Amino acid sequence: MTSIAVDIACRPSLNVAGVDLVADLSGALFWEQQNLLVVSDLHLEKGSSFAARGVLLPPYDTAATLGRLAAVIARHDPRMVVALGDSFHDRDAHRRLSAADRDAIASLQARRDWIWISGNHDPALPTDLGGVVATEVAIGPIVFRHEPTGAAGEIAGHLHPKARVSTRGRSMERRCFASDGERAVMPAFGAYTGGLSIRDAAFAKIFQTLGFMAHVLGDVRLHTIAASRCH
Repeated sequence: MTSIAVDIACRPSLNVAGVDLVADLSGALFWEQQNLLVVSDLHLEKGSSFAARGVLLPPYDTAATLGRLAAVIARHDPRMVVALGDSFHDRDAHRRLSAADRDAIASLQARRDWIWISGNHDPALPTDLGGVVATEVAIGPIVFRHEPTGAAGEIAGHLHPKARVSTRGRSMERRCFASDGERAVMPAFGAYTGGLSIRDAAFAKIFQTLGFMAHVLGDVRLHTIAASRCH
């Protein structure tokens, strides 16, 4: 794989609109100056949503996603967490949360600010799960929203970017951050979330050209490769 590999110990980072952000290999971003953690597209209770339609999936996605989120929060200990939309897979997902999962969310929110950004899957977010609800949040030169518009300074989710790359004679797909230095689209964080190829036309509308980078989440490293070189 032709890339720039950055060791975790070097705190792999993205720069968006002049702001340096730590790119956590979980798919989260940490803005150290603001002590702020951003995650996108948790899609909690996706498993139970599918089960209601007769598609049986192991019903452990919410617990798995919250467990991964707890690990990231423990790693960075942020003052604020921004959940960048589609935190819940559908309008009624919050009602299907188990008592244990509700307690886990409350524990994650303890002693920190928490902002739920509304998404297309969860446009009417619950008010009984702590935190505050917003359609978007602007902090300094950065605007956090769910659906990307292509605006400068934007960090968004929604598209679940993934990249297919070749390495050692084989091809593999991984989640990635997509960014051109002025805007970024975050990978989905949820356990059952799929992905959309960064070569899809949806990304061309945001970045205009293929002159953006895929920051691919490896097992132990972040790999940076030009989107035009991905399959």
